[in-house]
Amino acid sequence: MSSTLTDDAKTMLSKPNPAVIATVRSDGHPVSAATWYLLRDDGLLVNMDVARKRLQHLRNDPRVSLTVLDSDDWYTHVTVIGHVTEIYDDDGLTDIDALSRHYQGTQYPDRERPRVSALIAIDRVHGWGAQKNNDQPDGRPQ
Repeated sequence: MSSTLTDDAKTMLSKPNPAVIATVRSDGHPVSAATWYLLRDDGLLVNMDVARKRLQHLRNDPRVSLTVLDSDDWYTHVTVIGHVTEIYDDDGLTDIDALSRHYQGTQYPDRERPRVSALIAIDRVHGWGAQKNNDQPDGRPQ
């Protein structure tokens, strides 16, 4: 496990891959949900509807993990373990539009509901498959 992203991991994370975010409920249990993400120079951007329960989780406990599966090889994944450094209103829907363009090629369609963005700082990185960054056995023939 590393605390930084390799260039290969950055390349993978720059693509619109499927991802799952995990947050911590107030009782300490983890909760996960599929999400869009965007790799930026200052961390990973996620965005959610203002009514999402995970927004409350993030405000109560900034610890988070984001697992990104390589869309070409789901055995290959990168998990970022980090913490939210900033939560802010997505005024003008700028961030959700950037995410929607990244994943779907178009502006986000729902212009009525308020959105909130969160910026995730990377504390540790766990890679597997082509992104493996540890000495754990992977079960593949040698």
